[in-house]
Amino acid sequence: MANKSLRNTILDTLMRIENDQGYSHLLINHALKTGSLQTQDEGLFTEIVYGTIQRKLTLDYYLTSFIKNQKKLDSWVKSLLRMSLYQMVYLDRIPDHAVIHEAVEIAKLRGHKGIASFVNGVLRAVQRKGVPDLSAIADDSKRISIATSHPRWLVDRWINQYGKEITEEMCQANLDNKSLSIRIQPLKISRDVAVKQLEQEGFIVRPSLFSPQGIIIETGNILKSKLFQKGFITIQDQTSMLVGEILKLKPGLKVLDACSAPGGKVTHIAEKMKNQGHIHAHDLHAKKVKLIQNKAKQLDLSIIDSSAADARKLRNHYAEETFDRILIDAPCSGLGVIRGKPEIKYHKQESDIVRLAEIQLDILNQVSPLLKKDGLMVYSTCTVDQQENEQVVQQFCEQQSMIEVDHAFFTELPLELQATHGVSSYGLQIFPQTFQTDGFFLTRFKRKNG
Repeated sequence: MANKSLRNTILDTLMRIENDQGYSHLLINHALKTGSLQTQDEGLFTEIVYGTIQRKLTLDYYLTSFIKNQKKLDSWVKSLLRMSLYQMVYLDRIPDHAVIHEAVEIAKLRGHKGIASFVNGVLRAVQRKGVPDLSAIADDSKRISIATSHPRWLVDRWINQYGKEITEEMCQANLDNKSLSIRIQPLKISRDVAVKQLEQEGFIVRPSLFSPQGIIIETGNILKSKLFQKGFITIQDQTSMLVGEILKLKPGLKVLDACSAPGGKVTHIAEKMKNQGHIHAHDLHAKKVKLIQNKAKQLDLSIIDSSAADARKLRNHYAEETFDRILIDAPCSGLGVIRGKPEIKYHKQESDIVRLAEIQLDILNQVSPLLKKDGLMVYSTCTVDQQENEQVVQQFCEQQSMIEVDHAFFTELPLELQATHGVSSYGLQIFPQTFQTDGFFLTRFKRKNG
């Protein structure tokens, strides 16, 4: 009965992601927190949901060999076949006969005898014949698209920008799980002490090279750690920690975070300032401002003043040359975080990238006058698309004749980052495959002398 409940919960979650365009990580976290799953089922639940979404295009390609017209299938039947096929192809520890039996039972429960017979027939055929060999696909772009389950337009776009080798590596990396990373609250605990305490709790951890505050969690549920519950640590990807590291922060500064929610970077900034100074944090959506406030409260940081505001209209709130430091972590396509949010690659379109690049450039142009003459401004995104990154930076520097990329920030990066192929005259592009992190771009600006 527990397994039937588990498979039904998986199917319900997949349906919400597919039909309601829900976010997989939020829906998975919700299912885990509600206690509807047995503890021993949590890992399998997460693996099947993420895996089915990550491999959706591959699974659909496999199914075309066994189903003449997938378009006629009800969406729940298609999701049931995908999750079942995922288990049969990618999870060795679950016997095929058990997967098929469970799928048929769910089909009986949700549909009728005919549907159950159809599901049984398809999965039995897969069991007998096996799935097609993807290496036989001659066209490189099509093969990468199907084998790594990335839309063809996206593969073509990345090949055009980075070449076939980097594109294939990136698409493959997006199918792999990455280790979770956390950031210590240095006003409460040192990294060495945090590492020791986490190891005593049974976690396997190692320091991050991206930030002296960063720790990588190899095994263990960090949400159950005493350090997390007490606000001594917070979850943040290693790449995002670079923002606080290159802003050259110190106590007493006046800082603007123009696109701040959910608050990971701005709380890092406050920590680097030793909770002394003043930070103005804004987000376009009022409901997201609460996330910033909750994060600051959790970490006992008091210098963050957060409120809802459109970054493109902040000149209505502040005088020119108000801030010592500015962070623009711009709204973006999110194509660097496909690993953790695999549905992104199916929901985005090329037109979204064009629109977002226009917004990013507009924000930079509108916010940059608020920077003091001797100030520094960081621009970052969690995407890997050149149009949102290098091209936006290039256009911005062309339109703002008194602002330039502060190339000194490259020398402040860890040596391993300085040596990557993502370094350009416009900034640093981190690919997900290089350090097993999120894909991320950042650069730093300063005013020209004179």
